[in-house]
Amino acid sequence: MNDVLQAIYQRNSCRDFSGAPLTAQQVEELTKSALAAPSAMNAMPWHIIVVTNKEMLDEMDAYMMANIAANNPEWHTRMQERGGKIFYNAPCLIVIAKKDDSEWAALDCGIVSQNIALAAHSLGLGNVICGMARMAFEGERAAEWTKKLQVPEGYSFGMSVCIGNANKGKEAHELNHQKVTYIK
Repeated sequence: MNDVLQAIYQRNSCRDFSGAPLTAQQVEELTKSALAAPSAMNAMPWHIIVVTNKEMLDEMDAYMMANIAANNPEWHTRMQERGGKIFYNAPCLIVIAKKDDSEWAALDCGIVSQNIALAAHSLGLGNVICGMARMAFEGERAAEWTKKLQVPEGYSFGMSVCIGNANKGKEAHELNHQKVTYIK
C-alpha cells in the first residue's frame, strides 16, 4: 500500500496530547501542507494562523470551557470526561481563517484542515480537526480573540486542527461501506 493511502486509513483523532512542543521543522512542514491544499479556482480564500503560545492556548481553552459550562452542561460533562480541555493539551493549534466574501471558503478550509491532519499523521504526530475552536470567536470576547490571533480583516473562523505528540495511540475508525452507493 502506498504512503498516502496508508496515512488516510490509519489517521485517527487524538484527544490526549503530551504537551511537548513541536519542532520548527514540524511546524514548517504542517504550514507547507496547508498552503499546498487545492482551492476553487486557486483562490486560496484562507489565512493560516499557527498558535504555539501555551499561555494563549490555555487561556483560549479556559474561556471556551467556561462558555460550554454556562450554555451546554451536557457538552461540558463530555469534555470533562475527556480531560476538561477542548484542545486536549495540544501544543499547536492551526486556525484556518476563511475569507468572508468567498462562496467556496468553508469547503476550501475543510480541504486545508484535511491536508494538515494527514501531514501531521505522516510526521508521526497526533491530531484532531477541531471545529469547537469557533467558540472563541463567538460571544463577548470574539473581537478580542480575533485581534489576539491576528485574523485579517474580512476573514473569520473557518476550521482548526490541534496537533502534538499523542500520549497513546488509537485505532482509526472502522470503514462503514454502507455509507457508499455505487451507480454503474
